[in-house]
Amino acid sequence: MIAFFAALAILIAGYFTYSKVVERIFGPDDRPTPATTMTDGVDYVPMKQWKIFLIQLLNIAGLGPIFGAISGALWGPVVFLWIVFGTIFAGGVHDFLSGMISIRHRGNSISEIVGIYLGKGMKTVMRVFPWCCWYWWALFLPQDLRRFWPCLRPMRWMLASGSLWF
Repeated sequence: MIAFFAALAILIAGYFTYSKVVERIFGPDDRPTPATTMTDGVDYVPMKQWKIFLIQLLNIAGLGPIFGAISGALWGPVVFLWIVFGTIFAGGVHDFLSGMISIRHRGNSISEIVGIYLGKGMKTVMRVFPWCCWYWWALFLPQDLRRFWPCLRPMRWMLASGSLWF
């Protein structure tokens, strides 16, 4: 429990300190977002700030409960450090830059932006790559889980009794 609260404190401190560094280096500007300049009611829809925050939170936190639990079972509490510092130094910067780059290119997706700077070949690669990842995930994840399941067998009684939860 101490590791959890320490990780939470580091996340909050990282948000208030490192976000200022990233903001100073990459310099956001006050241009309007595509949702306000190109409103079409389908792809570009203005939303309240709290809704945008919740969507971003769900996008960031979506994989955490899955990946964090499996990683924690494999490597122990040190995973708190990996998740925390990865979120601060990689996840936050990636999301910030992705949003800024997309705004500066009229709301285009990453594959469209790559096509502008690196050509049609790389644009195609960027469109095909997610499908290859999804194919790999669908093909190999069941096998990986079958190999991983024996590691969790000693913990089944804790899952059933609820003693793994905070």
